[in-house]
Parts: sequence; structure tokens; C-alpha cells
Amino acid sequence: MDTINLISSLMTIGFGLFGFVAPRYTASALDLEPTTSTMGLSEMRASVGGLFVIAGCAAIWLDQPLGYAMLGFAFAGAALGRAISLILDKPPVRKVLIFGGIECALAVVFLYLNL
Repeated sequence: MDTINLISSLMTIGFGLFGFVAPRYTASALDLEPTTSTMGLSEMRASVGGLFVIAGCAAIWLDQPLGYAMLGFAFAGAALGRAISLILDKPPVRKVLIFGGIECALAVVFLYLNL
């Protein structure tokens, strides 16, 4: 359990680092290239990057089940947002299933192991 929490937290940090240090690459991968403003890059660094880097680091530092569970809730919220977007916004299905699948899997792992 401890090993899986650590690996999943490191994955969270790793995914966050893409948004944090490579916001243009991340925006491009998510079909969110900035066109009229660089505010999108700021959003990548903040919500896709720094948020997950710090949350993953905090879970490892605290090393408590509820800390890891909170990561699970965050990923569950992201997966839910993608599912609703799939219905309402009609984004590219393949990308939604890939990214949403990763988020859903991490939510299940964190919540199952820590609640």
C-alpha cells in the first residue's frame, strides 16, 4: 500500500510537472494552444501544474491516508468534469478517454487504498 501510494503520488507530481515547466507542450497536448493571450499558459502552470505538484508532494510529506485520499478526490473531480464535458461539449473522445481514464484509475487507487 505504501509503495502504491508513493508511486501514484510521484505520477501526480510528474504529470503536474508537465504543466508547470512545459505549459506550451501541455496546452498543445490538450488542444489548448494560446491564440490571443498567454493567460492560458499561466493557467497551465497553476491548475494543471503547480496544483498537482504541490498536492503530490504534500501527500508524500504528510504520509497519511487522508492526504492520499484527497488526491483521489481531486482526480475523481477531474474525471467527473471530463465525463460531463464528453456529454455537453463533445471534445475529442479518444483524448477524453485517455486522460479521463488515467484520472479515474488514480482516483480509484488513492480512494480504495486510503479510505
